[in-house]
Amino acid sequence: MRSRGLDAQGHIAPEGALGLIPREFGPVVVTARDRLMDVFGARLNSAYLYGSVPRGTARVGTSDLDLLLVLREEPTEEDRADARSLDSALDKEFAQIDGSGTLLFSRTRLLSGLETHDLGWFVACLCTRLLGEDLAEYLPRYRPDSLLARETNGDLALLLPRWHERIADTAADTADTAESRRRLVRFMSRHLVRTGFTLVMTRWNGWTSDLTEMAEAFAVYYPERAVEMRRAAVLGHEPSGDLAVLRSYVDDLGPWLAEEYARVHGVKAPRPGQGAGI
Repeated sequence: MRSRGLDAQGHIAPEGALGLIPREFGPVVVTARDRLMDVFGARLNSAYLYGSVPRGTARVGTSDLDLLLVLREEPTEEDRADARSLDSALDKEFAQIDGSGTLLFSRTRLLSGLETHDLGWFVACLCTRLLGEDLAEYLPRYRPDSLLARETNGDLALLLPRWHERIADTAADTADTAESRRRLVRFMSRHLVRTGFTLVMTRWNGWTSDLTEMAEAFAVYYPERAVEMRRAAVLGHEPSGDLAVLRSYVDDLGPWLAEEYARVHGVKAPRPGQGAGI
């Protein structure tokens, strides 16, 4: 029996399955799987789907395809370029998806002690195996506790300076600005809602990946910030290209959330290259 995303023992239950993939997205997944083998071949240890597609909640034309690849060695720039090319090709070929994104990690890093409650948890609970070895077999069971909260989203303060830079870049860009801003609003909205949820996860005592449910759980404990978080949840699904929204994230909601997160759960253990992503 599951309650709030937990199994009978109180562990976070894996949320996706190949059998949950909506029929319309079947051709996208099959093509992605075949091309992954063609592109990465023996370099590939495992491939996973995550996000709305394996959860069965993907929306045609508005959901993206999310892939996580585990390589036998540390990813190279060539590997990352190959992944970007694959993402671009899938996005252009299939109208069902609004973008494709691929994360790359080595098997050694993913199974390291430093990543047990971050990447390890992500693979064990939020990813659905598509190809190769299932690394969840080497990982523990997870509960919605403060350690998990800290190690998953306790680095927001380090990300905010890079977000400032990205916003400045897209504000100055005259080519495809609206689309760049829209994608940035979607990414930052989702990240902030998920961070807001993991802030209260231990008190809520459960797990969900539904942005609306995350925002509502957050609102119970921080009603003074409920309107902002609910709005971010909406924009996570239907983003605008409004620069004012982005600036409010890095000037107000983001800094407040980072400070409160550190107060409640502490700061995430440093990682190599931490804060370098968008």
